[in-house]
Amino acid sequence: MQTGPQSEAQSGPQSGPHLDPQVRDLLALFAGRPALNTLPVDVGRRGFAKSAADLVPVPPGPIGVDRLIAGPGGPVPVRVYRPADAGAQPLPIILFFHGGGWVVGDVQTHDGTARRLSAGANAVVISVDYRLAPEHCFPAAPDDCVAATRWAIDHAAEIGGDASRVIVAGDSAGGNLAAAVALSLRDAGGPALAGQLLIYPVTAHHTAQFGSYSEFASGFGLTRDVMAWFWDLYLGTAMDAQAARSLSPLAAPLLATDLRGLPPALVLTAAVDVLRDEGEAYGVRLREAGVRTEMARCAGMHHGFFSYGGVIDGADRAMAQACAWIGSLPRA
Repeated sequence: MQTGPQSEAQSGPQSGPHLDPQVRDLLALFAGRPALNTLPVDVGRRGFAKSAADLVPVPPGPIGVDRLIAGPGGPVPVRVYRPADAGAQPLPIILFFHGGGWVVGDVQTHDGTARRLSAGANAVVISVDYRLAPEHCFPAAPDDCVAATRWAIDHAAEIGGDASRVIVAGDSAGGNLAAAVALSLRDAGGPALAGQLLIYPVTAHHTAQFGSYSEFASGFGLTRDVMAWFWDLYLGTAMDAQAARSLSPLAAPLLATDLRGLPPALVLTAAVDVLRDEGEAYGVRLREAGVRTEMARCAGMHHGFFSYGGVIDGADRAMAQACAWIGSLPRA
């Protein structure tokens, strides 16, 4: 749920043949740090930002331009990236929603990811600084993301983009928001999206009892306890399994009764991740609903790996796969 695995206190990452050596080395850097759910939110946010600044390389490529757009709760900050050598032709537009459990993270913590997406997919990327919990609980975040997506489509020509090639994308909580935007726009009758890129997305409440929650409960970065904390802050209350079954699909997309008519999807999951099984379950549901869906489980990877391009080879491979998939999408 984060750029860096600062989500639990631990003596060191758990070992095993299923954990990539580069991931193990990265996790070792966080040994002994306090878990996010034991810290005040503002302290956790600062630590999350510092981890991103210290450990995520700044890649060459497009430099984002900050601006404000109208949102349902006031102006929404966004950062717009466009490849410098793209020329005058309209490019695909990627709405990128950052991870961080709906509680931490911002456009700066995910600046490297947005740059790599823009350069690799030759696309305009709009990274959205949606409102965070606990100050702004659900549905503030998806409301902001829907508004940003509609803005991008309405202003496509202004930003050098193609309104018929708009993709929503995000990692973890951002993947949850990308799925929510796709559902929201479908249910509203449009506008149509060209695709949804879901990177180890949250699709179910933490009480849903997926096996990966037990298998990777601690020792691999994001923990079961931190996910429960994120959910409680996002919803503004603790919730048991029975109550969670009544959640809006815009909070827990796997609860949607009908996934037909959604845009094509690429679902990337990490093999060593509490969220692995629910992300894959959503991909299966999309396929069963007739949605063109590609799925890939990234071997040896942990939650958050996608942000570490230039550090973890698996992150570079996953980024290349995502960019190639974006390039293959037909217009909406």
